[in-house]
Amino acid sequence: MYIIAVSRILTILFIIKRERSFHAPMYYFLCMLAITNLVLSTSMLPKMLSTFWFNSREIDFSACLTEMYFIHLFSVMESGILMAMGFDRYVAICDPLRHCTVLAYHVVAKIDLAVVLLGGMIILSYLILTRQWPYSETNIIPDTYCAHTAVVKLACADTCISTYYGLFVLFFVKGLDMFFVALSYTQILRAIFSFLTKDAWLKTFGTCSSHLCSILAFFISALFSSLTY
Repeated sequence: MYIIAVSRILTILFIIKRERSFHAPMYYFLCMLAITNLVLSTSMLPKMLSTFWFNSREIDFSACLTEMYFIHLFSVMESGILMAMGFDRYVAICDPLRHCTVLAYHVVAKIDLAVVLLGGMIILSYLILTRQWPYSETNIIPDTYCAHTAVVKLACADTCISTYYGLFVLFFVKGLDMFFVALSYTQILRAIFSFLTKDAWLKTFGTCSSHLCSILAFFISALFSSLTY
């Protein structure tokens, strides 16, 4: 599954780079999403496979923190990129004549940079808080990767600050992204219902269906994995 995921992501990047008609905001966001998925899966799967295949169940604390940083960083980035893609679809459907102006190349670059910097600053606090807690010499993480909450639960101290911060990231950062995605699609639905032709309806649904599936797959799994802890 990991090899299939990596090969498909690299294929997407190769096709978008080679095909000039794909040099548009929607596909630049898709490139960012593909790169995010590539790093996100690579952050956790190699260690996961070594655990299952070679029974290599130990990980250094610094390596664990590094893995945790990249997993949560690119998870937040993916959430932000999905929100940006929702805004792109909103402009493309509700105000198509201004699409190239509103989402010019420099605007897309600024959005991508903002997503990276915001994610980096938010998740850096995870590491600072996690590193300050005292831990016993032997710890067992009940997961296949170093999730923030799984690591913090092993600390020999009151970790309410880390728990509340984790909830803040889940509900405020990702929750805000979900709100703006919902807002974008509310406006898109209003525009769809004003269309009179069946072809326009089908074209709009065809454009948005893959993005909607990605949103549901990402946010549902993220909420489930976070709230179970």
